[in-house]
Amino acid sequence: MPEKKIVIIDGNSLVNRAFYAIQRPMITSDGFYTNGIYGFLSMLFKIRKDHEPTHMLVAFDRKAPTFRHEAYAEYKAGRKKMPEELAMEMPVLKDVLHAMGIMTYELDGFEADDIMGTTVSMAQEAGIPALVITGDKDALQLAGSGCTVIINKKGVSDFVAYDEEVMKEEYGFSQSSFIDFKALFGDPSDNIPGVAGIGKVTAQKLIQQFGSIEALYP
Repeated sequence: MPEKKIVIIDGNSLVNRAFYAIQRPMITSDGFYTNGIYGFLSMLFKIRKDHEPTHMLVAFDRKAPTFRHEAYAEYKAGRKKMPEELAMEMPVLKDVLHAMGIMTYELDGFEADDIMGTTVSMAQEAGIPALVITGDKDALQLAGSGCTVIINKKGVSDFVAYDEEVMKEEYGFSQSSFIDFKALFGDPSDNIPGVAGIGKVTAQKLIQQFGSIEALYP
């Protein structure tokens, strides 16, 4: 029996990237778009072939506000809504995944990120190697301790894997310090401000030097 390995996929992130990666619209005779489904499944088949997981989970966001919106009203303010052409594909994509025997999970009040982080924690406790597949670098805080984060750079086949060693090579610190880095820099894509006057480069240098915000502001 093969050694257990779980692949955890950020459904919304990958299907969004897949939708835009297929340059030519794919539309059925009755006007149903399939760009996202086709691109997502192309990614899925590559992931399954490259990593041969014994378990898979696809986590999705829901439309309902999350605890982050309650904590900060401007969270993700100004972000474009999912285009209708892609929104119509989501229920069908989930049906396809279920038909393939692949578990999906979503929960009101939480994001796919929360589901992925919880699943990684459960896998670590069980001693099962985990791979997180996403297009969002926020997930790099999970890299290490038996978890590899694989970032989709572009298209449906360009992926880069991050473990603790790669994190240190690229950022100069481990995944445990990545949260402090993001806290200093902020997250423009989610409309989360960082510390005034501190950009990405400065934030990276400060965390490389001090290791944490607590050490920076004793």
